[in-house]
Amino acid sequence: MANQIPETVIEEIRQANDIVDVIGDYVQLKKQGRNYFGLCPFHGEKSPSFSVTQEKQIFHCFGCGKGGNVVTFLMEMESYSFYEALQFLADRAGKELPDTEIKKESSLSQESQSVLSAYEWVTKLYHHLLRYAKDGKEGYHYLQARGLAEEAIDAFQLGFAPNAKDFTAEFLEKKGFHRQILVKAGLVSLLNDNSVSDRFRGRVIFPIRNHLGKTVAFGGRALGEGQEPKYLNSPESDLFQKGKLLFNFDLARKYIRKEGEAVLFEGYMDVISAYQADVRNVVATMGTSLTEYQAKLLKRYVNTVIICYDGDNAGVEATSKAADLLRTVGCEVKIARLKDGLDPDSFIQKYGKEAFQNEVIKASETFIAFYMRFHRQAYNLNLEGDRIKYIEKMLEQLAMIDSPVEREYYLKELSKEFDISLDTLAGELQTYQSRNGRVKDKSEKNRYTNNGTASVRSKKLLPAFQNAEKKLISYMLQDASIAENVREELGAAFNVDEHKIIATYLYAFYEDGHTADVSLFIERLTDQKLKQMVIEIAMAPVFEDISDKEINDYIRVIRTQANDVTDIQSLKNQQVMAERQNDPLKAAQIAKQIMEIRKQLKNTN
Repeated sequence: MANQIPETVIEEIRQANDIVDVIGDYVQLKKQGRNYFGLCPFHGEKSPSFSVTQEKQIFHCFGCGKGGNVVTFLMEMESYSFYEALQFLADRAGKELPDTEIKKESSLSQESQSVLSAYEWVTKLYHHLLRYAKDGKEGYHYLQARGLAEEAIDAFQLGFAPNAKDFTAEFLEKKGFHRQILVKAGLVSLLNDNSVSDRFRGRVIFPIRNHLGKTVAFGGRALGEGQEPKYLNSPESDLFQKGKLLFNFDLARKYIRKEGEAVLFEGYMDVISAYQADVRNVVATMGTSLTEYQAKLLKRYVNTVIICYDGDNAGVEATSKAADLLRTVGCEVKIARLKDGLDPDSFIQKYGKEAFQNEVIKASETFIAFYMRFHRQAYNLNLEGDRIKYIEKMLEQLAMIDSPVEREYYLKELSKEFDISLDTLAGELQTYQSRNGRVKDKSEKNRYTNNGTASVRSKKLLPAFQNAEKKLISYMLQDASIAENVREELGAAFNVDEHKIIATYLYAFYEDGHTADVSLFIERLTDQKLKQMVIEIAMAPVFEDISDKEINDYIRVIRTQANDVTDIQSLKNQQVMAERQNDPLKAAQIAKQIMEIRKQLKNTN
């Protein structure tokens, strides 16, 4: 597939997209040494074992084993075809791909492509009607009354669906869309007489986009009296699953990375109002409780999540559940407090954006502060028994906190409020920590790549000649002159078959005039097993400067193994011949020689 696009074009596009920046749009990466680490997006994990090297432009997960370059990553992450991944990167870098037949290939079914296209057309139509047409004035006036400016209306592509039965169906059928697709997409509803009616007629439209910015569904808000339900979503489909999407995630993603935290709301209007209040790192669930999938998605991008739900009792209950889920997946949680039982949108309308920024978002409290306040209402603290139960519950929660500073702060708060000595509370806290397995050996701390390390340590130690071959290949991958030296001295005489093949490909790669480039080299390999092997070898740490003596030592170890194997095979043939000639003494002497060589091999390995 790749050879239908000039290699120079592929290379130009790949070099225009730094792998750290591209993967950074999907994973929160932190630099450690020369590499970047984060939580693997391909399998569930709580400790980062996913590594990206900027120098070599490749990634590798020490947990699940996936690896590759920037094109491979997008093919894995988005289920893209090779061409789609290149097209994405070309668009990202402002470059064009040449026309080619593989343009017609897509990872999406024809039906899903049609649904996306239909939603794109209708999003533009409804937005145009809202902003510029008489048919959309009702929706426009509603949004104005809610305090939305044109800039926010345009940014979120808000629209209005006219209160006409078949307006949308006729529009899309003229564009060539089949009615059956429109029903399945949830843009129109099938009636008993087999006619159709616009699903969102008479409603303000909130386009729901996926992480790539493609509209996959609508949320509609009714304006007319007695129109039920007040809020209506598109039906779920392969493209739209409420529990897997977060409203505004595509626009908020870069602000989440910049701020180092995400603000989580319950509704569309809360997000849009916050956007107008210059708080841009904001997302919302789709009218349902936060799911584990959404929590893990946020954790991949950011460590800290500020929950900003409604200030009424239902909102506080929902906050508690969302906080528990976020903390379970490893997020640090803060809680934004809204006075007077207001929702975020109402608070902004009433008190203004500065108050929202400073008194709500920036003043958000820690999870423990919220937890203590939330659970106080379940106990009558005037009663001794309830006081003891409350203190025990707080200690149980404090035992789950890793920060000793935070633990001590709240222990002092409890000590002060209930007149209990700090030593007594600290002793009880340690009991809970032991019970929960939270008292850890110091060696357990700061293991940033513990999953990867564990997986490496668990592997059987390799013989010396295999390590020598891997090390040699790793240096050959980063230096063409070393590869040329090895070619002259050793050729393809590696002992491991896969290493022979990799070396042969590498010699050809450099003969074609390429400079050392692991990311480009793996693009030329068609065998997935070989690709993974090259990536693993390339990710292993090596010295920047290596002497000729060290290279020659590796070559010597490899040759010795090959010679010894050859010697053993020759002796085995002689042994068989001695046995056939009825010479048991000679056969025994040869067997002893074989054992000696094997013993030497074992000692050097």
